Amino acid sequence: MTRLKRIVAGVILISVAIGVGVGVGVGVGLNRNHGDQDESSLDPDSSWVQNSANQSLWTPANGVLWDYHLSDEVQEISDEIEVYDIDLADSSQETIDELHKKNKRVICYFSAGSYEDWRNDSSLFDQSDLGKPLDGWKGERWLDVRSANVHLIMVQRIELASRKRCDGIDPDNVDTYSQGKDKSGFDISKSDSVNYVKFLATTAHSHNLSIGLKNGPDMVDDLVDTVDFSVVEQCVVYSECDSYLPIAQKGGAILHVEYPKGDDTNNQKNVTLTDVHKYCSFSNSSEFSTILKNMVLDDWLQECN
Repeated sequence: MTRLKRIVAGVILISVAIGVGVGVGVGVGLNRNHGDQDESSLDPDSSWVQNSANQSLWTPANGVLWDYHLSDEVQEISDEIEVYDIDLADSSQETIDELHKKNKRVICYFSAGSYEDWRNDSSLFDQSDLGKPLDGWKGERWLDVRSANVHLIMVQRIELASRKRCDGIDPDNVDTYSQGKDKSGFDISKSDSVNYVKFLATTAHSHNLSIGLKNGPDMVDDLVDTVDFSVVEQCVVYSECDSYLPIAQKGGAILHVEYPKGDDTNNQKNVTLTDVHKYCSFSNSSEFSTILKNMVLDDWLQECN
């Protein structure tokens, strides 16, 4: 019997406790590394499996300098960057431990609303869990976030984040409802998506992990008391930044990234001051922790200041 089946009862109890059905996916999935993953090689000391009953929950502070690095392992750790958002499966335990040794906090990314065919746990999804392909992202398909099986897989991923000693999680693609049935393949409602994030948050908090709302501006009012921070992509481009202000007003950080070079240019050159002003100076920008990155989310980063 698989470990998935052994945790069914626990997941059902969590779902009942928070009184939710199940929800959906979020913004644009940005993990582009299809390489080897570290999921099966981990067996850290069980004392690191954190519990909110005896440890305080870490949350990023507003204005923190962060990096969003998903394309590969972090090679050089910056003295200035305080928080790293890195891939849960592809980042080694050694990398996470080294970041902690240098007093960095680690947010672990995974896609909670899309199936990725290169992941080590991809075989655990049922065919009925899988919807239509994500436009522009090879190997990804929307997930039915109402599925109990999807819930179980996400519990395993959050448990992995706890074992790998992440400080928080960044679950991507949680706003499937915004895609509509024609694009996602599922008749997902906004309340389904909201309930899904609540389920993820309850699970994360039970492991003393903070959780960010990834994009999903229309869900902010419903989730401002549930999530601990937000990770926001391209709110300047889409004129959505003000939608996230309630999170800052509640004391949560808004970790904001813009991609000024577009989809196809990914080099190590800084953008012009004109572009910096365009993407960094907007209404209430002081409430955001904004960085500029290449779309592939490699090691290039330009600060707004």
